Amino acid sequence: MNLQIDHKSPIPLHLQAEMLLRELIKAPEYIEGKLLPNEVELAKRLAISRTTLRLAINKLVYEELLVRKKGVGTRVVTSKFSSKSKNWLSFSQEMKNRGIEVKNFELHVSWVIPDSNVQHFFDIKEGQKVLKLERLRGKIDDPFVYFISYFHPRVGLTGEEDFKRPLYEILEREYHIVADLSQEEINAKAANKFIADKLEIELGEPILSRKRFVFDQSGRPIEYNLGYYRADSFTYTVESRRDY
Repeated sequence: MNLQIDHKSPIPLHLQAEMLLRELIKAPEYIEGKLLPNEVELAKRLAISRTTLRLAINKLVYEELLVRKKGVGTRVVTSKFSSKSKNWLSFSQEMKNRGIEVKNFELHVSWVIPDSNVQHFFDIKEGQKVLKLERLRGKIDDPFVYFISYFHPRVGLTGEEDFKRPLYEILEREYHIVADLSQEEINAKAANKFIADKLEIELGEPILSRKRFVFDQSGRPIEYNLGYYRADSFTYTVESRRDY
């Protein structure tokens, strides 16, 4: 594609750059995930300043047509991933049904003394350790969610389980515990450094934060789960039906 700015045109340079970018990102290679030329190179090709180019790029980022990834570059936004609240039993299965292959980028298991929120939810003694499971998940080359789960000691998990398998399948088949009820709290917040590094976004960028409290068929707590989702890659859908 011939990228040229008309410096004699009355149209402002940043608007011309924006129009060129809108055409550029229609190219198949960019739709398929190729990174855009870096700002220094692109500004040089267009014979404009980086500040002028950044105005154009920022507009497309704001419109969610482009996304910047820290330390990687700028690329075209792919379709957002979507999860429905009623499908909480299996994230992996839901993504599979949508034709999305889920990858575990990180998986950590440890025994920890939980904070007071987890302690009170489980109604356990102060200082009692619980199993903590952390997973960074996403599609093949794009992590978009970080999960942290804490499990009540009563459940019986040892930490030696194959946590690449669906979690609630492990609980039901190996420990005869059925996850029956999920209560959730959802809010938007700014990413701290830990989450920003995990999700490959900038510090302070918006994320979707979800707390999930899971109970067995007897109403006993079994899991305290935290999920941190990239806002530019994920939509969380809640469905409600009217009671008559």
